[in-house]
This record gives sequence, structure tokens and C-alpha cells, in this order.
Amino acid sequence: MRRLRIRHRSSFAYVEPVTLGQHRLMLRPRDSHVSRLLDARLAIAPEALLRWEYDVFGNSVAVASFTGSTRRLTIDSTILIDHYGLPADGPELDAAARSVPLVYPAAEAPDLAPFVARSHPDPERQVEFWARSLLGADGTRDTLAFLHATSAAIGARFRYAMRFDAGTQPPATTLALGSGTCRDLALLMMETVRCVGLAARFVSGYLHGTGGDAAAHGLPHAWLEVYLPGAGWLEFDPTNGLAGSDRLIRVAVARDADQAMPVKGSFLGTPGACCEAIVSVEIEPAADEIESEASPPPALV
Repeated sequence: MRRLRIRHRSSFAYVEPVTLGQHRLMLRPRDSHVSRLLDARLAIAPEALLRWEYDVFGNSVAVASFTGSTRRLTIDSTILIDHYGLPADGPELDAAARSVPLVYPAAEAPDLAPFVARSHPDPERQVEFWARSLLGADGTRDTLAFLHATSAAIGARFRYAMRFDAGTQPPATTLALGSGTCRDLALLMMETVRCVGLAARFVSGYLHGTGGDAAAHGLPHAWLEVYLPGAGWLEFDPTNGLAGSDRLIRVAVARDADQAMPVKGSFLGTPGACCEAIVSVEIEPAADEIESEASPPPALV
């Protein structure tokens, strides 16, 4: 277990006064058997009226409303957590889940259907063909072997490249370009595994520790989870080749990447008024960090 302090700061500067629209902030993780939230502080300038809500996926969302005009917006989130992480060797899969393509049990299929359905256009079926290339000659494969091979193939074939465009790149575009951000690579793997009937959801959060792709450090991070009967939701980070790692700190989950943006909002002003956007993440052990092999904490009462 690690006790960590995470500071996530977003700053936006404008060349002229603008009127800020409503902003939705997904910066506060929920308590779970993976992480216990000990403290959370959110500072916003200019001053904003805040209300909290849970979205359709159960994520904690701060909704900020502003009055007046400004030439700068700063959002400063600091959280303190005890982080346990998920074990890499999860429970044994149910017999019916050990190979793909996979059909979920009738009791779970209706709830998982939105996460199995593909969400992005693939007119030339390139993502589908890519998924099939990772299966055996008979069109099947061991489920975990397929997932690890898909993650490894994305890490080996695709180049991490920062983009400053809004939104997430369509998976077919990522496949054609051979590059993308962590969000783009996670979305590509989501759509790939959905081609063989697996339920996948997008995760936004933070990457802690050394190793892996250095470009992922100092920024928010993104990966995916895949649902497997017998094991539940398992984490895969194709950008860094991680699976079930205690280095991944989950904040929000969603069916699609655009539903889990850490900061999402608008402003009213002339085109190009936003002249600077700076995002930084600092993760450090808390002063009283605890290292142990203790079991996850009991539920809070």
C-alpha cells in the first residue's frame, strides 16, 4: 500500500477577457477496495459556484459555474489517497470466458451490452481486420493471451505522440497513422477487443512510479478495463505495457473517452482567444507514506 499526494493543476490564459461557461471536473476518485480517499481539495480561480453530482457511471463530478469575465482560469486539485492497486494475477476466469470470441452470460449481457457495442466508425473495417489478425488461424484464442498480445502489439507498433487537438482520435485514424496519445491508444484497444465480443470501458486517472513511457509522466493518464466473468474488470495500459498494475490510479470510468475528460468546459469569446493551456500532475509519497503488504481496507462506515 502507498499513501500518495496527487496535485493536478490546469491553467488557461486568454488574450482578452472571456466569459466562462459551465465546467465539469472529474478529479476526485471514489473510495474502493483499490484506493481509499483520505482528503480532497479543489481551488478554482476566478471564484466559482460548485455543486457535486454522480454521473451515469457513478463518477464524482464537480460542476463549476462562473460569473463575470476573466483572462485566466486555474483549476488546482489535490488529493491524498491510500492506494493498493489491483493484483496482476486476478481470480481464475469462468470456463466460458477463457477463449474469444466471447458471449457473456444472460444475467450479465444486458448490463454489458453498451460496453461491447462499438462506438466509432470503421468504414473500411480496418480495426476489425486488426483484431482478427491477433486471433489464431481458427479465429479463436485464449482470452488473456489475446488481451496481453493486443496490448503488446499496440505498444510495439504505435508511437506515443502528444496532440493538442480537442477530443480523442478515432481508432481507425490511430491505426492508419500508427501514433496517438494515451487516450487514443486506449480507445484503439477498446474498439479492438469489442470486435471479439469483450466489454471494455475507458479509464482516466494517473500513472505513478518509474519505468514505461516517460511521456506519460507529469500528465493525466488513460487506459482501459475489460470485463471477464470470474475476474471482473481487469486493467490494461497499452501505452506502457501494464496489466493489473498498482501504478495505475483510477479516477473515472466511462463507456467512451469523451465521457471521462478530467476538465471539460467552454468559454464565450473570439476564436483563438485561448492562447495558453498548461496541465501538470505531481505525484509524491505523503510524509507518512506506509509501505506494506496489508490487505485492502474494510469498507468505510
